[in-house]
Amino acid sequence: MLREGNGWRLGWDDERDTFKALVGGKYWALELTQDEFEALYRLAQRLSETMTAMASELMPDEHITCEQETPQLWMEAEGFPHSYSLRFILLNGRGGEGTWPPAIVPEVIDGLAHIKVF
Repeated sequence: MLREGNGWRLGWDDERDTFKALVGGKYWALELTQDEFEALYRLAQRLSETMTAMASELMPDEHITCEQETPQLWMEAEGFPHSYSLRFILLNGRGGEGTWPPAIVPEVIDGLAHIKVF
């Protein structure tokens, strides 16, 4: 299963042994384990909810950075509650990081919600 849009890709192949997931941006792509992909999904959802909740607490032009971490990866949302980037860094043994710019984050969040692997 592959979902993609302008500047992002999300994929899942249940038949692969170790790296079942693919996440990518305009100029990068990484294969992830199931645990890493599940962590990415959960953190993206939590950060999305946090950014939405912060909207009523901030001035209209106030910029915010929120971070969350699991044993598998660290993720950051940076920007405004209605327009923010997502960045993540793998924490388990191998290096890798990716970033999605604010214009496509809503599509990435929606794409993650539509890949039913859990």
